[in-house]
Amino acid sequence: MQERARQTPEALAIPFDVAKLDRLMEEAGIDILLATSKHNVQYLAGAERAIFFDYMDALGVSRYLPIMVYPKGAPDQAAFIGHRLETHQRAVAPLWIPEVKTTASGSVDAMARAVEVVRATGVPRKRIGVELAFLPMDAGKALSEALPDSQIKDALFVLERLRALKTPAELAKLRNASDLVVDAMLEVIARHGPGHTKREIADALRVAEVKRGLTFEYCLIAAGVNHNRAPSDQRWEQGDVLSLDSGGNFHGYIGDLARMAIQGDPDAELQEILSEIETIQRAAFEAVQPGRPGGDIYAAAERLVKQSKQRDSMEFLAHGMGLVSHEAPRLTANGPVPYDDTDARRPLEPGMVVSIETTLKHPRRGFIKLEDTVVVTERGHEIFGEGGRGWNRGGSAPAG
Repeated sequence: MQERARQTPEALAIPFDVAKLDRLMEEAGIDILLATSKHNVQYLAGAERAIFFDYMDALGVSRYLPIMVYPKGAPDQAAFIGHRLETHQRAVAPLWIPEVKTTASGSVDAMARAVEVVRATGVPRKRIGVELAFLPMDAGKALSEALPDSQIKDALFVLERLRALKTPAELAKLRNASDLVVDAMLEVIARHGPGHTKREIADALRVAEVKRGLTFEYCLIAAGVNHNRAPSDQRWEQGDVLSLDSGGNFHGYIGDLARMAIQGDPDAELQEILSEIETIQRAAFEAVQPGRPGGDIYAAAERLVKQSKQRDSMEFLAHGMGLVSHEAPRLTANGPVPYDDTDARRPLEPGMVVSIETTLKHPRRGFIKLEDTVVVTERGHEIFGEGGRGWNRGGSAPAG
């Protein structure tokens, strides 16, 4: 077990805005917060995720469940419950949190230790905020049974709003992730000539991203006239377009971009299509300004989509980016991920990050898409991962 003597609030190097979190908890009617998702625990702890459980949760008959306990208005009473395999990592990379217990081995016993902390704080616990979508049923049941007089409330929105404005350090990670994803894509495109399969190209992209210090998350890949974006044995042949849409993670922050390639040279129609998509993207970028309603991004893009002769096959989407994809700002209630459009009528603020994507599922020419990451700045916007926006030519290296 790792435990340290409690520190005074003045001595705590807290990595988030305490006053903002306290205000959000008060507005939501939450007395004490139990965060259990790896991304929110990382954010609140201000530290890297557990190395053993970075992309794995299952272990034996249970699972990894980190728990960050935060009583409203009392950061000096905060605690972290971790797995025993985290002990060495937390010893060499101490957390700001006053009480650290790396003694759990599963979800239920982690919650039991969190309950002990909650009881010991002496702060009100009538209303407990949890991440309902990230709390295993067995741990939730254990919490309800241990504190039957407490009301369990969903704190997902509270934590999302807390993370909505990115710090300079967060923006640096997002920029790095975006630049490296594009760089990896361009390398892979240039090294693959006609005849390579989508699976071979996706595997090569995985290696290229890892080589650059990213954690590879996914590659959505379409080739030729086929709109299917799963890696497969389909070959990228001469004259075929190729769509690469990949997520690469840099220290928890996601670079999510899409770029286009072709074996050979694009004809006039393909040049016109990608140019139109680029025009829509740029129109959306211009609406990313501090003080403007988030919905202006959609208004700017959809005006051009409606004017396009490809409008019946074209889709536009804008969503928040950060530790997870589709986080705040929430800009539409009609997108592929169900949530409300909280930020459509609210002003955009410096530090918000938006993924902007325009997709064309052309019936004859294939899947054509650009996706970009844009940050709201004090004076306007900035694009992360700007390169490779045109038709990138496939290489001459033959297949197998």
